[in-house]
Amino acid sequence: MWTGRSLLTMDGVDSGAARSLLDAAHRESWRGDELAGKVVANLFFEDSTRTRVSFSMAAQTLGAKVVDLTSKGSSVAKGETLLDTAWTIEAMGVDAIVVRSGDSGVAELIDEHTQCAVLNAGDGTHQHPTQALTDALTIGRSLGLSDGWDFGGLRVAIVGDVVSSRVARSNVGLLTGLGAEVVLVGPPGMAPSSLESMGCRVTSDFDSVLGECDAVMMLRIQFERGGGATLASTREYHARFGMNEGRLERMKDRAIVMHPGPMNRGVEISASVADGERSVVLEQVRGGVLVRQAAMAHAIGH
Repeated sequence: MWTGRSLLTMDGVDSGAARSLLDAAHRESWRGDELAGKVVANLFFEDSTRTRVSFSMAAQTLGAKVVDLTSKGSSVAKGETLLDTAWTIEAMGVDAIVVRSGDSGVAELIDEHTQCAVLNAGDGTHQHPTQALTDALTIGRSLGLSDGWDFGGLRVAIVGDVVSSRVARSNVGLLTGLGAEVVLVGPPGMAPSSLESMGCRVTSDFDSVLGECDAVMMLRIQFERGGGATLASTREYHARFGMNEGRLERMKDRAIVMHPGPMNRGVEISASVADGERSVVLEQVRGGVLVRQAAMAHAIGH
């Protein structure tokens, strides 16, 4: 999970390290000066709102200074390489680089060629480790598993455009590492059987697994990455794979509905479910700040 001071992936997750970070996030016992004197650079080369803002809030509430850089208007837009940009930012004296990119492997590349801590805020279809930790925090808090973070016996469904989703890949690695069983659900083009190689079940029959799950995570169709290209219509997709009131009634009594955002209301999830009592979407948003506080405190807070 950790590569030195850097957080890059949930592949081969260290469950002990993950539980330690989840504990730190859950306790919320921050003084507010853990990162005093530190500088965090947000290098966001892909559009984002909640992830960028939550990283900034997390750093600032721990006392760090934050520098925001996007590809628009930066030297990258003028032809400078990502590594040149990272080296330049590092030379200015930053302690951590938070990087988000539409290309897989960028965070690892920057980590290999710099000395500061690197936190992967999402790279291509590869990984989004702090989102997976956020989702695990939300599951543990919502289902009363925060004492030990043992997810043994828990079953989680991740539904939708799985093949395009770095969130899904990161969650499979982390949740299975914590003891949960994960089932991936979607049409064959979005959830191909080859994904079973990640150590989880794959099915195209949402209704057959709905009643056995403790948490159901809905994913956005990533049209910008070609997701949904083979769909007949979004209405048909919602009928087969959308979370609506009918499906909500067939879930376990204490089961929760999740969505990492942003949501396509009426496509992967109906508005009434997204805003309903079983939805923990806003808890995920709040948890994102807590997890990123814990991650940055671990990476550079000493």
